[in-house]
Amino acid sequence: MAESWHEQTARVDEAGLAAFARRIAERHPLREMTFLCIGTDRSSGDCLGPWAGTLLTEAGLPRVIGTLERPCDAEKLPDVIRALPQEGTVLAIDACLGRPESVGLYLAAARPLVPARSIGKNLPPVGAYSIAGIVNAAGPKPYWTLQTTSLFRVMNMARVIADAIGRAWQAEER
Repeated sequence: MAESWHEQTARVDEAGLAAFARRIAERHPLREMTFLCIGTDRSSGDCLGPWAGTLLTEAGLPRVIGTLERPCDAEKLPDVIRALPQEGTVLAIDACLGRPESVGLYLAAARPLVPARSIGKNLPPVGAYSIAGIVNAAGPKPYWTLQTTSLFRVMNMARVIADAIGRAWQAEER
């Protein structure tokens, strides 16, 4: 595993996402990690982050920001970013829109995530690492597309993210 993966963004499936999470876990113990799950509970497409955050919290992972109960949406995100601890490592998780053939895949990157780009917001990048779930195809009306995205797909994708993260750091506990 060469260090060159740090500069790449990869479009990955479930197995690729699991490998990505394991690479992060090999470099950063759980006590260093903060999981920033971005999105809202008011949009089926944009609830990927909060749903993943809820699953991570239920699995007992510490330092999860953004759940269905307490979402970290575009309005709250600037304040949350300012309040993030200076020490430690942030893995940012969000939904995104992409090419039709990429729906259901993930963009895994060893670089910050730029949240809310698909709906035209200008928010600061966040995270040392990022996972963006491609929940639907990009189109001329991104906000509407997110509102009408399959909740079933989003819930399954959030479960895949939470499972990959949970398994990656589970080995550390043994």
